[in-house]
Amino acid sequence: MSVAPESKAVSVLGPHAGSADRQTASVFARTRGPALFWRLAFGNAAVLAAACIITALVFAPSVEDVALRELAIFSGGLVLMLALNLLLLRHALAPLRELTQFARRIDPLEPGHRLEIGGGDSEAAELAAAFNEMLERLEAERRDSVRRALAAQEGERLRVAQELHDGVGQSLTGVVLQLGRVARDVDTASLEGVMEAQETARGSLEEVRRIARMLRPEALDDLGLPSALRVLGERVAEHSELDVGVHVMPGLPDFSGDAELVLYRVAQEALTNVARHSGAKRAQVRLELVGGRPTLEIDDDGSGLPHGADDGGGIRGMRERAVLIGATLRLGSSPLGGARVTLELPPT
Repeated sequence: MSVAPESKAVSVLGPHAGSADRQTASVFARTRGPALFWRLAFGNAAVLAAACIITALVFAPSVEDVALRELAIFSGGLVLMLALNLLLLRHALAPLRELTQFARRIDPLEPGHRLEIGGGDSEAAELAAAFNEMLERLEAERRDSVRRALAAQEGERLRVAQELHDGVGQSLTGVVLQLGRVARDVDTASLEGVMEAQETARGSLEEVRRIARMLRPEALDDLGLPSALRVLGERVAEHSELDVGVHVMPGLPDFSGDAELVLYRVAQEALTNVARHSGAKRAQVRLELVGGRPTLEIDDDGSGLPHGADDGGGIRGMRERAVLIGATLRLGSSPLGGARVTLELPPT
């Protein structure tokens, strides 16, 4: 039995499991009892010992004759039995150990790894096939669940964006116009206060529109992914101290609607994290083909990823979106000195 070459060593508790989860797994590993091999070996040894004692007592002329000869026979048989168990049982039970190790490395947010077992039509091969089929079903169900959850989330984003634009936005527009009419009729002493209130209402209106655009990127629907990424970079730079550069390779393949939305949301979340938490001055967004795979990379020159930090809600959300389209999300160090977020899509 062997694990597929592309398999990665990831804890079943997740790449960023908490210390309490690790302690629970450690306690479980310490208290599970002897391995199956040793339980079988001890059982066989007990049977052999009982057989030797019964044989010696039944067939010996007297109890006094049960001496070194029987002890030597028992000892030799015990050594031979343990050797046979070591050769046969350990080989027969090796697939179970491989399966246990593989199961502990499975990460639900990094699907696609499978177990490979040699040996033809053996029970171990059947076990691996059944286990792989179970993984296929679980991953398909998870993709469907993530798709439904994200579709509901995007629908709610669209509804809230429309409410902000058509409801709150229109109300604030009316307030700005009303204050403009009032400003023409008030005396000079009150004019400054009215103008200040009008500017505050206008600023609130722009903020509502900005939030609505962040909730539902109209540029993605109207202009396509490359233009939407450039507009995203401009808006993040406009509302932060970041210098954002966006490069999209010409001639990229056409993406599905889900893939475009995932690429946009990952770039948006990554840039938002950079602007809020990294203290960076510069960020770069690149979408290009790398080894035949469409790849999105977001680099910054900030403080980088905190050592040993758990995945926050934003990073976990990016991982779940990657699962939806069969992509791989990686976090690492950037050549700029900060962090790098990499999203690799399946080969085209």
